[in-house]
This record gives sequence, C-alpha cells and structure tokens, in this order.
Amino acid sequence: MTKLACPREAYGRHLVKTAAADERIVALDADLSGSTMSCLLREEYPERFFEMGIAEQNMVAVAAGLALSGKIPFVHSFSMFLTGRAFEQVRQSVALAKANVKLIGSSCGFSDFGDGATHQALEDVAVMRALPNMTVLVPMDAAEVAEAVDLALEIQGPVYIRISRSPMEYLTKAIPGSSLFEPALMADGRDLTVFANGLMTTEALQAREILAKEGISLRVVNVSCVKPLSKEAIQRWAEDVQGVITVEEHSVIGGLGSAVLEALALSPRPTYVMGAEDVFGQSAQSHEELLVYYGLTKEAICQRARFLLGRREAS
Repeated sequence: MTKLACPREAYGRHLVKTAAADERIVALDADLSGSTMSCLLREEYPERFFEMGIAEQNMVAVAAGLALSGKIPFVHSFSMFLTGRAFEQVRQSVALAKANVKLIGSSCGFSDFGDGATHQALEDVAVMRALPNMTVLVPMDAAEVAEAVDLALEIQGPVYIRISRSPMEYLTKAIPGSSLFEPALMADGRDLTVFANGLMTTEALQAREILAKEGISLRVVNVSCVKPLSKEAIQRWAEDVQGVITVEEHSVIGGLGSAVLEALALSPRPTYVMGAEDVFGQSAQSHEELLVYYGLTKEAICQRARFLLGRREAS
C-alpha cells in the first residue's frame, strides 16, 4: 500500500524540531498559520512566533530586520502571495542584502485547487530563480521537505522552499544519501531521461512502469534544487539517451524546464518541456482534476515519451 504524507504537516513538525535545537529560529506568518503549519511552532514557542496579518510586504521586511539582528526567520504564506505581493521586499531586503531569511511558499502549483487562479502559483519558481543569491528548493515528498529545512539552515543566505498542499507519496532514491543540491537518480533507463520535481516525480515514476511494458526504458531524475542547478549532473544524466523530458507543476517558462534547457544548451538533446502552457489556473473539485486538465499526469508523460521516440504523433 502506498504511504502518503502531508508535506505541510511534515514541514511544521520538522520546524519545531529544529527550533528546539536552535534558539535563533523564529517564524512569521501572514494570517495563514493553520494552513502553512507554522502554527505548530506557535504552539510550542509562542514567544518566537510573529503573526503579521495580511501584510506580506511588511512581514518580509520585518524578517530581514530580524535576520540582521542574528535571528533565522522562517517566513510563511501561500506561494502566490509570498513571491507575488512581497516581491519588492524579497528582492531588495532579502536577496540583494543576502539576508539569512527562509521563505516558505505553501500551497504551490495547482494544489490550492478550490481557490482558483488568484491563489495558484505557477510562476513562483521562475520569479525566485531570477533573483541573485536565492536558493530554490522544490521537494518531491514529505521526507525531502524536512531535508530542505535542514539544508536551508546550512545555507547562510536566502532560501525559497516550495511546498504542496496535497498529500504526497514517500519515494526512494536509487542512490540514497545524496544531497538535495544534486539531482537524484530515482530509477535508471536507457531511452529517455525525465527530469522532474515536486509531485511530478511520482507521476514520472508511474509513467516509467507503464512504458516498461511497451519496451520503453525511462530514466527518472528528481531535481529538487532548481537553483543553484548542478549543470554537470544534468548533462551527465542526459548524455547517453535519445531525448529528454522535463515535467513540473509550474509554468513552462522560467522553471525547471528552462533551467535544464540552459544546462543542455551546448550538448542539446531532443527535449520536451511539460508544465502549464503559459496560462493561469482555475477552480476545480480536486487537485487531480487540474493535473489532468493541464496535462500533468503519468499518461501525458507516456504520450510525450512515445512522441520523442517516434512511436506516436503528439496531440
């Protein structure tokens, strides 16, 4: 039976654990602590929690000040509001200043399915990736969310962590123990390489099982660290296959697909970038309904793999 876990809850629990070991850690939230799960730190250490109200710009500016005083602020909101409403403060007060602020963008991608386009961040990775000094992490499961928090604490400077609202499967890397900085081999293959992250890593692994029955062998590589991207690793995993697919719950512009194409520019392979095709989201009854509508499923990955290998025309 597949074991599922809520990445937001895993995040909140691990934040409390790390805060117990480091008194410099504080949390700020913009009236969403029950959803981002920073409420768990508030319950354990109320004196280290700051409810800033619906004022994301002010929240980020205050976090920068706390960082200058020696604290390690973890700043919380939905991905859309943290990277959108507070962009100027993130750019000027955090990234430009190299402030030791950790930005936690919750309910990313289509995972806030009920609230529609205004709440669905499909451009947050592109926005954060464009900022100098910013590390961008997109965990593939609840276990990697905890790893991302630990890595963020090791980094002296700005970090953006993108967290899904939906339950995610626990996944196993083919080579355990690798750093989140390195793209991780999930399963090897000889025909095509699929680079994925977040929830799409699970879809890629499921696509691999389907295609194996057709004699198509996929290599699946999880890329949780979109910036800084290990270009050497991307090139290595792509050099001995016939083509490459990237898949992400994000716009096709500026995210993982763009980063991989940049890495492969001097050693190009036929590549298909899968994501939201320069569109906004919409409301739906479930997260899965939106993933199907926007073509972010194992079946869609299979279709693109067949197309790249000349087995079927793309629709």
